[in-house]
Amino acid sequence: MISTPQAWPADLDIDAVVAGRARLSPEQALWLYDHASMHDLGRWSTAMANRMLDECGIPNVSSNIRSYVIDRNINYTNVCSANCTFCAFKRDLGDHDAYTLSTQQLHKKIQELVDIGGTQILLQGGMHPELPIDFYEDMLRGIKARFPQVHIHGFSPPEVVEFVAVFDLEGFPKTNPGKGHTLPADVWHAKLRVILKRLQAAGLDSLPGGGGEIFAPHVRKRIGLGKATGDQWLAVMTAAHELGMFTSATMMFGHIEGVMDRIDHMHRIRQAQDHAIASKLPGRYVSFIAWPFQRENTPLGKLPEWDLSQDIPFPGDELALGRPADMAGRRLRSSGATDYLRTQAISRLFLDNIHSIGSSWVTMGPKIGQLALFYGATDMGSVMMEENVVSAAGTTYCLSEPVICRLIRNAGFTPAQRDNRYHIIRIQDGADSPDLKIQDWSTQRVKKLHQQSGESQAADEPVRGIELNVLNANPSATDVP
Repeated sequence: MISTPQAWPADLDIDAVVAGRARLSPEQALWLYDHASMHDLGRWSTAMANRMLDECGIPNVSSNIRSYVIDRNINYTNVCSANCTFCAFKRDLGDHDAYTLSTQQLHKKIQELVDIGGTQILLQGGMHPELPIDFYEDMLRGIKARFPQVHIHGFSPPEVVEFVAVFDLEGFPKTNPGKGHTLPADVWHAKLRVILKRLQAAGLDSLPGGGGEIFAPHVRKRIGLGKATGDQWLAVMTAAHELGMFTSATMMFGHIEGVMDRIDHMHRIRQAQDHAIASKLPGRYVSFIAWPFQRENTPLGKLPEWDLSQDIPFPGDELALGRPADMAGRRLRSSGATDYLRTQAISRLFLDNIHSIGSSWVTMGPKIGQLALFYGATDMGSVMMEENVVSAAGTTYCLSEPVICRLIRNAGFTPAQRDNRYHIIRIQDGADSPDLKIQDWSTQRVKKLHQQSGESQAADEPVRGIELNVLNANPSATDVP
């Protein structure tokens, strides 16, 4: 809930922030979230995004460009040792629908991506307690041998933290799943670095920012049982940056956390990026993506929704500010479109050292995803061939490349296909652009989004999918994207 307007803070020069001459403090960011108008947040965050694009030094990137990537989310296993209360995807060993993809299945998925011009795979799984490091090295080498042109963006920090716990490496101890924190700190960091170097040598190109959730311990211990701590997540990324990998960062909000918990999360990422820059590490964070929690089919989603009409603060906000809150962790405050856009605008204004802010149309839908381009987002993310984690919690949006290009163009920008480093592969400004070739937009309204099941699937079996209504099931002339 947005508070009653208050006097502008004397120490907040928003024009200087937008121009890059000052940066927001956490307290100033909270004030803006609470009191700034939607119009102003959109105006400021868009101006800052445009300035950063113009100044980034990446060839062919400028303030009129909004980018996207053609990749595929491949969840190689759904077996996981963690017990995250927000997850509907995980399965235990022995469950009838647990799976680990075969080499044939994996390569078939990648071939389908390459066939439509894809350049990258997002390779993530559950935290499988029994797969050895050889499995991962063989998987990476096999992909690179057959698809050397494909960028492997793989293994989120919680997966890597589990690798440190359970991998049996010569010269290092191992622990039970979820117990990596019991290793001596120096041993843990040394083993982490050895694992990342081996995976990098086998073909891993970069790390995705999955599993960020909310770093604040009082939130994380309630929603991510058996999962990496915020400190461990950041340590994995620092080690990756030291090895020259470029990574993304994420945040999942709109559950039990307070707004200051979100800002603290951003602050820790900004500090980590400051360290990478000051230390001249060869790798950096290149993007930040925040999305609202999807509650369907999850244990966390069964909590009662907070009654916003009450004239008392949300318990998560109180706890985030260090105040007693008896109901903290026992009520949800779901995020709608307004809260999402405000949070994203704050992330652009606050994360002044990270190139890209991504729109979360996968969770918010294509039209809010398009509107996010006016609240600091400069990237529309992926053409979604496959998604298993968020869709398991009930969200199933799917967009083709022409629709993504049309959404960007109708917002007044030029769409451009990018790679993992946000270098432009192709600016879609000619008559052969994917959206400009479409004559009948009704052909783009229903797409197949593949969702992996735990059932046996032959290597030559057609990819199963479910039909998803992308926009209006009964389109009219005014509904075209």
